[in-house]
Amino acid sequence: MPAFSRLLADNRPSETALVNGERAFGWAEVDSILNRTAGLLLSADLGPSRRVAVFAENAAETAFAHLGGLLGGASTVPVSFHLTAPEASYILEESDSRILFVGPETAPRGVEAAQGTGVETIVGWGEGLPPGVVAWDQWLAAGPDTDPPGHVTPRPHLMFTSGTTGRPKGTDLPPTMFAGGATMVEHLEALKGSRYARYGTHLVVGPMYHTGPLSGLRTLIAGVPTVILGRFDAQATLAAIERHRVETSVMVPTHFVRMLGLPASVRDRYDVSSVKLVAHTGAKCPIDVKRAMIDWWGPVFVDAYGATEVGTTCSITSEDWLTHPGSVGRPVPPFEALVVDDDDRPVPPNNEGRLFFRDTTGRGVVYHNDPEKSRAAHLEPGVFTLGEMGYVDDDGFVYITDRFSDMVVSGGVNLYPAEAENVLIEHPGVADVACIGIPHDEMGEEMRALVVTADGWDPDGDAILEFCRERLSRIKCPRSVEFVDDLGRSAMGKLNKRALRAPYWR
Repeated sequence: MPAFSRLLADNRPSETALVNGERAFGWAEVDSILNRTAGLLLSADLGPSRRVAVFAENAAETAFAHLGGLLGGASTVPVSFHLTAPEASYILEESDSRILFVGPETAPRGVEAAQGTGVETIVGWGEGLPPGVVAWDQWLAAGPDTDPPGHVTPRPHLMFTSGTTGRPKGTDLPPTMFAGGATMVEHLEALKGSRYARYGTHLVVGPMYHTGPLSGLRTLIAGVPTVILGRFDAQATLAAIERHRVETSVMVPTHFVRMLGLPASVRDRYDVSSVKLVAHTGAKCPIDVKRAMIDWWGPVFVDAYGATEVGTTCSITSEDWLTHPGSVGRPVPPFEALVVDDDDRPVPPNNEGRLFFRDTTGRGVVYHNDPEKSRAAHLEPGVFTLGEMGYVDDDGFVYITDRFSDMVVSGGVNLYPAEAENVLIEHPGVADVACIGIPHDEMGEEMRALVVTADGWDPDGDAILEFCRERLSRIKCPRSVEFVDDLGRSAMGKLNKRALRAPYWR
């Protein structure tokens, strides 16, 4: 197979393929780096699962690790750079990853996390790498700058998500999100037909451990010039759009809120007229925020409602959204929407109930190494829920009204309260605790801990939060604490989380 970008390198020798900060890579340079990465991974013993993990913040090397892994027949496992070493270790062990890529911010945690797992090699970039980490340039230099074979089987990413229940679970990126194909030749052809590949420069603005940014990144090997930003900054994003004439991106509502929060004089300073398509994902967008973005950037937004486990279940264009404000769109093939009452009976249009989706392929939700949790996500085979309440109108548009699962979506990140609750209940001053999602203007939701104090303890919210942050990654901990007299547990000890949330959402 000709290297993915050899033709581009020959025909567009002066063009930039990838930009990351002040670094720019031409097509020939990207081609060589990915050839070497793919060759090294093809020759490595990655075990039967052929998995490698990427535990790093956004950087060119993060992209090269994922894309070189794809071309080298490996399934890459994105690991959130927010995780503590024990949290990352769980993912490394569960995924059976044999090689770990780390950035300068995660290298010490990566070394600690890899201990006792199947990881045999740690490759890192940046200054001051700890012992046990092979420098990226040194590792790359040993790779062959030759075209990877075209018959290699493309393997989807193994994504870890809290989903709707329990601790993080692995799920292969579903067919609706992964271009598929029996060989890399077929996969590359499919990528060239993706919606981002129809346009020019793509901007990666969200962290690449998320499905959306990672899916957009893959179009680089379909010939789409790509700009990668580090941690999100509203003004830097607008500047990048103008400087690089960005045409597509993937964003979440929090990005919109922060850009809209800039002074008008700052927003007006940047030309965003190059933007043709922005896929909005991660969480339902507030109506006023969405309308303001359409007024500012034009009707360039396409909402993608779904989950890592299944991909996009509903989609809506800006034009349709303006006539159906607040909707997340109509179901997209192979999905059909189904709303049921508490007895699992279908309800008529415009009636609220628990929202399910039927996957007409029969796949539904599939969790890695956990058939029991896969079954628990379904009403019946192929009919699954994302844990939300809603209704379908007469035109077939789906609206989300509430959530009946415990999951909190904050800034487009799924948080499972049980992880924080299991830590907080160990605090000697906590007699009982429940974590819930409450409204947050910027993040959509924030997780709050409702705490019943133990006898003899004075309420100290800061101490309780610090206790959690010492044992769990900060992103998984509550942002605030509220002390209450009682959580209203039933005689069987069960909590009604929907009732606990209700006063905050009225």
